[in-house]
Amino acid sequence: MELPRDLAHMDAERLRDLTSALFAKLQQRENEISERDAELKYKQLKIDQLIHEMAVLKHWRYAKRSEQLDVVQRSLLEESIDADLEAIDLKPRALRKPSTTPKAQPRRVALPANLPRREIRHEPGQRHCSCGCALERIGESLTDRSFGTGTSGCSRTRSA
Repeated sequence: MELPRDLAHMDAERLRDLTSALFAKLQQRENEISERDAELKYKQLKIDQLIHEMAVLKHWRYAKRSEQLDVVQRSLLEESIDADLEAIDLKPRALRKPSTTPKAQPRRVALPANLPRREIRHEPGQRHCSCGCALERIGESLTDRSFGTGTSGCSRTRSA
């Protein structure tokens, strides 16, 4: 539709026809724009869907669980696993072998028999319990110890 150059010289009827034609043209353009927006939205949704599908397929194909080893890689891996297992097996064997170094002498030695000894008995004050039964000896402990006075000596302690 071509617009006339001089709108001031048009009569009212022609102006009404012109405005109705312009409104129709404007409505047609708005419909085209809304159709293009809908088409654009559909295409963008389709693109997003395809991108998501590609990401899922790449994950399935290239994820860690789908990695495949070729024959050479597998044999290298098996060799290193075998070497590790042998090293693990040798460690307990080395620990089980008796050591060739002589055992060190113990630091504490029994006190000589010629040292003076004291026997101390720790007996309970009562020989009967509150109900009247006689108390029994259930154990005995012997201890040798040296005195802290700088002299060599020991005392043997007996407790009941």
